[in-house]
Amino acid sequence: MYGFSQCAHKPLKKFVPGIEIMQITGCQALMKCLKEQNVDCIFGYPGGAIIDIYDELLRTPEITHVLVRHEQAAVHAADAYARVKGDVGVALATSGPGATNTVTGIASAYLDSIPIVVFTGQVPTSLIGNDAFQEVDIVGITRPCTKHNYLVKDVKDLVPTIREAFHIARTGRPGPVLIDLPKDVMASKLTFPEPEPVQMRTYRPTCEPHPGQIDKACKEIMKASRPVLYVGGGIIASKASGELTELARKLNIPVTMTLMGLGGFPGSDSLSMGMLGMHGTYSANMAVAHCDMLIAVGSRFDDRVTGKIAAFAPHAKIIHIDIDPSSISKNVKVHVPIVADCKKALADMNRWFDSSPDVNLKAVHAKHDPWLAQIKEWKTAHPLSYVEETDIIKPQFVVQKLHELTGGDAIICTEVGQNQMWAAQFYQFDKPNQWMTSGGLGVMGYGFPASIGAQMAAPDKVVIDIAGDGSIQMNIQELATARQYKCPVKIAILNNHYLGMVRQWQELFYDKQYSGTILDVAPDFVLLAQAYGAVGLRATKPSEVEPVIKEALATKNTVIMDFLISREEGVYPMVPAGKATTEMLLV
Repeated sequence: MYGFSQCAHKPLKKFVPGIEIMQITGCQALMKCLKEQNVDCIFGYPGGAIIDIYDELLRTPEITHVLVRHEQAAVHAADAYARVKGDVGVALATSGPGATNTVTGIASAYLDSIPIVVFTGQVPTSLIGNDAFQEVDIVGITRPCTKHNYLVKDVKDLVPTIREAFHIARTGRPGPVLIDLPKDVMASKLTFPEPEPVQMRTYRPTCEPHPGQIDKACKEIMKASRPVLYVGGGIIASKASGELTELARKLNIPVTMTLMGLGGFPGSDSLSMGMLGMHGTYSANMAVAHCDMLIAVGSRFDDRVTGKIAAFAPHAKIIHIDIDPSSISKNVKVHVPIVADCKKALADMNRWFDSSPDVNLKAVHAKHDPWLAQIKEWKTAHPLSYVEETDIIKPQFVVQKLHELTGGDAIICTEVGQNQMWAAQFYQFDKPNQWMTSGGLGVMGYGFPASIGAQMAAPDKVVIDIAGDGSIQMNIQELATARQYKCPVKIAILNNHYLGMVRQWQELFYDKQYSGTILDVAPDFVLLAQAYGAVGLRATKPSEVEPVIKEALATKNTVIMDFLISREEGVYPMVPAGKATTEMLLV
């Protein structure tokens, strides 16, 4: 094992005739850059290649370091921290296996457009390419799942690279950026350059909407009788929920949200149709299928939303607002594209409708009333529902109780699968930045480390991870992290002793051949919580659900709530793969 060089503890002075220049190490420059970017918390796990960075962290009290128990958890925690804070999250991992352990979290952030910067250690530059101990080409590995990535080979490039990385992560369509830091570069000396605006010739995202496209879009909206606003995670990223809500109410337009867009429009509003797509509401899917105008804002028409492309919004003209031009007309042909920041575009549209002499808002409302009446009929005919039982806990009931007892004001994180869909359907989100889930990649094991990141970002909020008994075990070791940093997160395990979503597909399409989805051996989650110094609670019948939740919410500690639910309960509505979104299974 090669030896570890030490970062200098004090800045060195370099003497030039007539000029005294202060020099610092790469590690010290990294800390200065993080403070410059207003980073106050990073999530990481140490190793040989970054031991010098960890040494310098001891002298940087302005930055809280959260020691996770697995590097994947560091990235998920940074992801949720970024969502709650509305800025860039930061993770730190060592070279080799530490770096490769970050890939799942990076890919999840990439697909969900979450701004994070991940720093990885690397072997000294002289050893790169020699198959050195714990060497891996993490830049090559992550190229397909980062917005951009860097290998810093010269200490003079370190500070400009870090500044550029944060700029790229938080601007345009947000996303993850990785910086690979060779050990010798971080031990080298540099003169810290003064801050200056980041200018990149090849990266200039279009934020301002074209006035002509705004005018065209608004005129098309005025012609529509059956409009629908279809909004995604871009509403959250651009902090545009206020502008969206103003537009929807101004024009009396119903709103449906993607999984990533939940909370972008108040779920309790009469204009809300909830989520659309594979497990969306009946009213949302029917409205999209029958609308004559679809206004897509910050969404990307992914397959879980569209179902069979040919049958998606077949009668509608489509307006698409997105800051990423590559997303427009990628999956579905768009009639009026608007490449811009969603907040700016919606603000301009609101001004257009307020200032246009040809707009009579009362007449617009009256024009849309029959459409809203039709949507109300769909909502009444097929609401989100389940069959209640007196002796078996239904998972939907648990989620509804969580909403009721938190007043709808908790930050909800989820794992992936049935637990995720029940949470999306039955916890009504009225505000943005309340909902943390791995939407695009669908990572089992996301929710618990995300809840730790969310709690670190919002220490005064109630944070709940809604999990399955399979997914919670993917990162269960983070109980140690939660306890070490006194994160009073609550974990609600919807325990059916199955890998529930795959089991549901096997039930419906594979003649109940439950191959590989039965969890016969599982830990006692109550005892497991206690082993980590947390609190474990269990409910086995409906009457125990509310007392367990109340006790958990009153407990100033990490709590696992183990709800033994109906084993073969399904998530409905459900659109089978390859079918149109109107071909929903409702029971």
